[in-house]
Amino acid sequence: MKNAQPSPQNLQSIIIGAILAAIAIIGFSSFVVISPGQAGVISILGKARDGALLEGIHFKPPLVSVVDIYDVTVQKFEVPAQSSTKDLQDLTGRFAINFRLDPTRVVEIRRTQGTLQNIVSKVIAPQTQESFKVAAARRTAEESITKRTELKYDFDIALQSRLEKYGVIVLDTSVVDLNFSREFAKAVEEKQIAEQRARRAVYVAQEAEQEAQAEINRARGKAEAQKLLAETLKSQGGRLVLQKEAIQAWREGGAQMPKVLVLGDDSPAVPFLFNLRDIEPEALASP
Repeated sequence: MKNAQPSPQNLQSIIIGAILAAIAIIGFSSFVVISPGQAGVISILGKARDGALLEGIHFKPPLVSVVDIYDVTVQKFEVPAQSSTKDLQDLTGRFAINFRLDPTRVVEIRRTQGTLQNIVSKVIAPQTQESFKVAAARRTAEESITKRTELKYDFDIALQSRLEKYGVIVLDTSVVDLNFSREFAKAVEEKQIAEQRARRAVYVAQEAEQEAQAEINRARGKAEAQKLLAETLKSQGGRLVLQKEAIQAWREGGAQMPKVLVLGDDSPAVPFLFNLRDIEPEALASP
């Protein structure tokens, strides 16, 4: 029995199909689609070609070219940093960096930095550290707390200028955390306690001064009243004033009012008071 061999027509069909498949594969590999928020870099035989591929469809040489895609949307990365303040206090911080790659410079980024991971670890992280040192060195530890907005502003300016030359656009930064050494934190706490005590001492002193002034005012008022009373006693009718005060004092003392009051021009200023019941019958009967 003879082996079955493909006929010339079948062989021709197989060859044509293979050629068409190869053409289709080459055709599909000759184009690349760049989606919104992306940028591409074509490398032909390992060499990056000038001109970034922005969103849309682009032709690329088949089989000998590779396209690296970069995400140019907003990225977020948290970076720790450490520095010393103007008064040589240790200051540590953590910053959230919102950035994106400049899509027109992705070819430069591909040639100098490579991947996005390299950009973060080799560019953004160390430049964040250096920018923080610049901002922290301009103020004391206390000013870093009270003027935190100014510290962030100086940090933003320094970081933007440093990352701009690498094709990294800084959109915003946030101070996630800011800490000082234990020694400084303790010193701040002790200072706050001392200030509170000082304010308390000032308050107590002011209160004592006000009380003393009140006593002076009361004494002054009493002296004026006594002076006025003395002038009244010297003037006409002073005898009547004394009599009125004597009666008032008798009432306030809780004693029973006497039955007889001896008043007159010849009587003393203080009325002579007596009760007929207190006088013995013999005294009354005597001539």
